[in-house]
Amino acid sequence: MNCRIFSLCLTLCVALASWVASPAHAALPDEIQVYTGDINAPGEFGLELHLNTTPSGNSQPSYPGEVTTPHAWRATAEFSYGLAPGWELGFYIPTVLTRDNTYYVTGPKIRLKWLPVRLQDGVGYFAGANVELAHVDQRFDQSTRAAELRPIFGYQNARWLLAVNPVLDWSLAGPDKSGVPEFVPSFKVARSVLPWLRAGVEYYMDLGRLNHPAMGPKQAQTLYLAFDVNHGPLVFNFGVGRGLSQAADRWTLKWIFEIPLP
Repeated sequence: MNCRIFSLCLTLCVALASWVASPAHAALPDEIQVYTGDINAPGEFGLELHLNTTPSGNSQPSYPGEVTTPHAWRATAEFSYGLAPGWELGFYIPTVLTRDNTYYVTGPKIRLKWLPVRLQDGVGYFAGANVELAHVDQRFDQSTRAAELRPIFGYQNARWLLAVNPVLDWSLAGPDKSGVPEFVPSFKVARSVLPWLRAGVEYYMDLGRLNHPAMGPKQAQTLYLAFDVNHGPLVFNFGVGRGLSQAADRWTLKWIFEIPLP
């Protein structure tokens, strides 16, 4: 991998980490993932199971009636289908099991991914965008309707993977409804350590609205030590996340399992 590209990405991560940010949402996200160059071939179906939990996290509701999720589990089934070369449709069913064993289906989400610049035999640059629309139960998000634009940029070769997702989130309903998006970037740098194992870091931030970021200790940052396994029928991502700020959950565990389909 080009060392200048690697150095540039690390410099960008450090620079963005020094930005100010807004408070983190108390609810667990339905997926904790940096999008890379993966995309279904035309006519190909896919199924992934996203799991995450917070052994140690924020328990203070950020608005009246919010269901907080420390010690809870969120499980999300993600169905995907390749529409055409470089185009993929996805549908999510997020669920939550709270620490008092109450089960919720938190609301569906649909997405469309476009990846015009794709890997060739697993090597090269990739670039595109993913657009999502979500309807969320008010007990988990005041904005019951939301939209996301996720640009996807990166590079991959036999040893290295580097990806950047400078995500923009819009609240389409509720008291936080606004035409100004929140900036929620994420980064991934990983290296192959075995033919079937890649290890690295994933970094997630919530920098608040572009026109009004918050200040000081309310900055939300989480750094994950992450592993990608592709060994026979076992294909999954596992990460251990450490909150780097007061606004972030202190510890988070996440898994993404690829479910084989006939």
